[in-house]
Amino acid sequence: MMAPIADPRFSPMPAGMFFSASVGNALPLLHQIRHALTALLTGGTETIIDLGAIPFGPGDEAVLEETLGTGEVHAVLTAMGESHVRETAIPGVWRIDHRDMAGALQSRFVEITMMPDILKTQREDAVRGLKVLEDRLAALDGGTPV
Repeated sequence: MMAPIADPRFSPMPAGMFFSASVGNALPLLHQIRHALTALLTGGTETIIDLGAIPFGPGDEAVLEETLGTGEVHAVLTAMGESHVRETAIPGVWRIDHRDMAGALQSRFVEITMMPDILKTQREDAVRGLKVLEDRLAALDGGTPV
């Protein structure tokens, strides 16, 4: 029987990673994320952490980025600036950064959720989408509504 192949996304620590003796607020934040992920899995409770409200010390952001890693999904929304929604290497943990029209960073969040709300279609948008599709189908059907 073959040994299972380890998935590098779920290894204990990325290769070559190390922490200094002082990690400022990164370590407590990572523990908060762990507790939030537990709450998501046990009770469906979603959590949003505003990174702009946390004072980061030197190296804190690097520790956060290295520990959470990069996942497989990266979406860019363009509405009044750009919003980058990135899955981390920890499924259920997402990084969301919002920039204004000039590209200046406006807000940064970690969301612990199965799918960030910003990526979910709003009902009003789906209603409008249905109307657009019906109109396009009518045009293809020779003007006869379906």
